[in-house]
Parts: sequence; C-alpha cells; structure tokens
Amino acid sequence: MRTKRTRVDVSAARKRPKTKFQADLGPAEDRAVRLLKEELQIASNTSFLSDALTLFRWAVSERKLGHRIVSETASGERTVLLFPRLEQVAPAVVLPRVQIDWTRRELESLAELASASEANRPTATLIRAMRD
Repeated sequence: MRTKRTRVDVSAARKRPKTKFQADLGPAEDRAVRLLKEELQIASNTSFLSDALTLFRWAVSERKLGHRIVSETASGERTVLLFPRLEQVAPAVVLPRVQIDWTRRELESLAELASASEANRPTATLIRAMRD
C-alpha cells in the first residue's frame, strides 16, 4: 500500500493576518508623506510606515537608555533632538545635591535681587566672563 505525501507550508500557517491601518492626515501632513516617499523612493504606504516605525522604535529605545539623539554637521556643530513624546520615556535625571552655606549678607543680597521689579543690565565684567 502506497501513501501519498502532501506538503504543508508551515510558514504560511504561522503567519499572522495583517492589520489594516488608516490615518486621517491634513493636507500638509499628506504632502509631507508624499514628498518623503518620493525622496526616499518608497512605493507603498506600508513600506513607509514600516520604516518610520523602525526609526521611531529606535529613538524610543535610545531615550529609554538615557541617550540623547544628536545631529552633527560636517563641521562638528551639534543639535540635540527635542521631541516631547520621546522625553516621556527618558529616565528621570538625577541631579547632584549641592549644599551651599550662605552668609547672612549673601542671603540678603539674593532676596533683594529676587524681589526686584526689573533685572539689572549685565555689567561689562559679567559679559566678558560669560564669553570666556
């Protein structure tokens, strides 16, 4: 007696069904997506969203580790990305505690400065010190 073997595609059985995603974009966002897709030569919205998700997931994981995301020009100028949604996942910054022993005169001077209605203009000495 001979039995016929049939092939079963195991990978197809394990695949999850795809989820549909729909977004209502304003005209400016729609234009931005279309321009980015064209610039990056991405044909489908699915590929675009997948790539954007990969980038966003990486950014979230970096901020969770406390890393900053920085853009650096060829000349070495750096700009730190400030993105409020990412800051929600950043760990709380632990600042060092500093004890300052103020003299009575220093406290009175600080109180006078803090309660003044207008700030004093910076002196030439202060401006030089800040530039150095």
